[in-house]
Amino acid sequence: MPQNPHRRAFLRTVASLAFLPLLGRAQGGARLTRLFGPPLRGPVRRVFVAGPPAAVMAYVLAPEKLLGWPTRLGQEALAYLLPEVRGLPVYGRLVGSSATVSVETLLAQKPDLILDVGTVDATYLSAAERISSQTGIPYALVDGRLTESAEQLLEVGQLLGVEDRARRLAAYARVALAEAARYRARSGPKPKVYLARTASGLETGLGGSINVEVIEVAGGVNVTAAAGRGGLTRVSFEQLLAWQPDLILTQDASFFQLARQDPLWRRLKAVQTGQLYLVPSLPFGWLDGPPGVNRLLGLRWLVRRLNAGVEPLDWRVETWLFYRLFYGLEPSAQQLEALLAGLQGG
Repeated sequence: MPQNPHRRAFLRTVASLAFLPLLGRAQGGARLTRLFGPPLRGPVRRVFVAGPPAAVMAYVLAPEKLLGWPTRLGQEALAYLLPEVRGLPVYGRLVGSSATVSVETLLAQKPDLILDVGTVDATYLSAAERISSQTGIPYALVDGRLTESAEQLLEVGQLLGVEDRARRLAAYARVALAEAARYRARSGPKPKVYLARTASGLETGLGGSINVEVIEVAGGVNVTAAAGRGGLTRVSFEQLLAWQPDLILTQDASFFQLARQDPLWRRLKAVQTGQLYLVPSLPFGWLDGPPGVNRLLGLRWLVRRLNAGVEPLDWRVETWLFYRLFYGLEPSAQQLEALLAGLQGG
């Protein structure tokens, strides 16, 4: 009896998904990193990053090995990075719907390793296998969940041959994550939080989105999870009125100004009570943009904003320490003032 075509498609999908965990091979002892393509031929000296989270990871661990950026960084962001990386070329993204890098461009850079950090699903596993097969270049795909930041640093640090530096950064990550876990485990009501992206403020992440995971890791509730699970999405203002978040977070200065003045946004209790925060976004976002290890400082801040009784921090000191440790640059008094201006709420 001939099979229903929909059933055949379903069976092919099931077979494909069953195969996916076997794609790639775990790095020696690694839990989060899967390697595709040929083995590394020697020390990694040239790293091509597949997207923004990988760029942050490569920069904080071994900026001298970074071949270029996946997106253009503005002059304001570059001012917080080491001078030697400010003039690196912009190659674009290697995977995803906005990928722009050709195989020819990739081969011309002669990287020792392609590094990708972020979501690990069927799409990214398949892309890693395809690109490594086409180019013959080793490809490392690393699970980029925030709660795994310490292990990510250690595993990528081992790949890049910078284990000592990776251990120092991972130690900071462990402190931030352990602190968050203690307060996240507390019983009782949790604050409802909305992360407003873009100048309109109506783009955000659904439940399970890597772009907003910092909210739940810090002990809050992502109000947009009520609309379902997935990635980035747009919501209506009517939905926001119904959800009435306790806090609204944004990294977009245009939206921050708009929401404080617009009568429509002022209908939200969070705006009326000054619980609207402009969170720093330079050189990388404290909460997102990209969803990489850059979020660890934002996590420490958000834990204190969402949970009572957490030991306070001097944010000028903590920010200076984090930027020196992760970005290799000591921000000036003026830079610190500019970074922290929106954290008082508005």
